[in-house]
Amino acid sequence: MNEINLGLKIKKFRTDQKLSLKELAEMINSTSALLSQIEKGITNPSINTLKGLSKALNIPLYKFFLEETLKKVHIVRAQERKVIKPSKSEGVSYEILSPEPQTQVEFMILNLEPYSSSKEKEVGHEGQEVAFILEGEVKLHLDNESYVLFQGDSIKIEKFVKHSWENFTSKHTKIIFAVTI
Repeated sequence: MNEINLGLKIKKFRTDQKLSLKELAEMINSTSALLSQIEKGITNPSINTLKGLSKALNIPLYKFFLEETLKKVHIVRAQERKVIKPSKSEGVSYEILSPEPQTQVEFMILNLEPYSSSKEKEVGHEGQEVAFILEGEVKLHLDNESYVLFQGDSIKIEKFVKHSWENFTSKHTKIIFAVTI
């Protein structure tokens, strides 16, 4: 019998429903720190926490304990990539390179059309980000400073550092990046 990784299952159910750690924690009267530890496998949830997660996620309790056959290889074919186009960001799209089920790292391509920006204001997130400028050039706004990055440059951004990407040129920009989760 294989060991069941409750943390990864909980994370998958949460991310499938597009809930943040904080949102789910509030729904079950817990903390995002505890949920993060559960998802990373640092600690195991109590039965009461599992019952709360089951109710909040609308997932029958038994589904947390079903064994799944884990594939050794996950392939995402170019033509099968998921593409996300934020509704408020004209000329911006993200291509999801990470296969399902999600792992500890999300791998994506950010496409920025000429004179577009990833966000209206700088935002931070829970995880380190490493980015590589694949095509074009881009301005990275980072905690009230700006850096111009050119094709072939790479950068690491620490957790929670507020940032946004801006294509200030007349050419398409493509950034490949990974974010720890």
